[in-house]
Amino acid sequence: MADPFYIVPETEHNALIAAAYSHRGFLPDEAEEGARFCASASRHGIRTHNGIKALHLDHLFGSGSKGCVPGAQIVEKPNRFPSAKIWNANRKLGQATAYRAMAEAIRLADQYGVGTVSVDNAFHYLWGGGYVMDAAQKGYIAYTNCTAALAEVVPFGGKFPTLGTNPHSWGFPTTEAVGYPIVIDWATSVVAMGRVQQLAREGKALPPDAAIDVNGVMTTDPLKAKYLLPFGAHKGYGLSLINELMAGFIGGSLPTIRNRWDQQPEEKHTCCFFFQVIHPEALSSGAFSLGRNQQANVQAVIRDVLGHGNDKSMLPGQIEADFARKSAAAGGLLFSAAEIGAFNEIATEIGRAPWNPSSLKTFSA
Repeated sequence: MADPFYIVPETEHNALIAAAYSHRGFLPDEAEEGARFCASASRHGIRTHNGIKALHLDHLFGSGSKGCVPGAQIVEKPNRFPSAKIWNANRKLGQATAYRAMAEAIRLADQYGVGTVSVDNAFHYLWGGGYVMDAAQKGYIAYTNCTAALAEVVPFGGKFPTLGTNPHSWGFPTTEAVGYPIVIDWATSVVAMGRVQQLAREGKALPPDAAIDVNGVMTTDPLKAKYLLPFGAHKGYGLSLINELMAGFIGGSLPTIRNRWDQQPEEKHTCCFFFQVIHPEALSSGAFSLGRNQQANVQAVIRDVLGHGNDKSMLPGQIEADFARKSAAAGGLLFSAAEIGAFNEIATEIGRAPWNPSSLKTFSA
């Protein structure tokens, strides 16, 4: 049986994460948004992009480096297309930027049917699925992609990492049809670097053919993993390349120097985001079979996909929805012993009392 999780009340978690961001100079609204996002990731079982990863990323490449500027203000760039916004994030905290961008894309979709927000000079926003899930829960079809913090992925047929893990995230408003939003969210590498870090923390192995060591040899040891490989060979490579090309059109520069501030100082070193929200009414032909409405038609499509003996198949987003139900049943956020230890290191860093595992309730998930 798997080890039990420790239950941490969400208010305690958010207080710690917000305090850590505040300790690093972020404004109260940024600290709150950073903590809220990390809670959402943990609530849905996204252990690769929780508060531990968020603060580690900020330390390495954000406010601890040059990639993120606490208190930065977003500037909207001139643009002749009313349904498309272009922002210079000025290296604002990624979660705060992404929340604002998705809200603006929703506002545009309400007005024009479709809205896009392209963001230049950004700092990584972590779990893209969280933003599209929020939009889908509000009734919208949403998409986002970004360029990852570093080029850590070797292109198909190559030997040197020139791509980020470059995720794609789609959210669909299917709560009426299946009870939760379908969220299709994936890194374009076999595993995300956050997964490598999580497995190292938990003392577990990587899947085969996911990473190579410093000598270019395949490894399943997360402590030896130096570079990552794209999933699906040329297919994952192509999907990763999409993000780099989108960033190139937005204003992003060379992927191999992203967040490597000691290289080519005349170039840009920041990430780019792209958000798109579609109002479902903007897609509807109204010509659904057997008099079904749009939602009933979507439900019929899903039932057909999962029919014909496919009842054991799983919909994207189901694991996250199931974990959210477990979090709700537990009455808090669920963390492993190793994660509690990592959070306590954060608490010590900022002078807060650590969490005492003996005083925390446990939950067997």
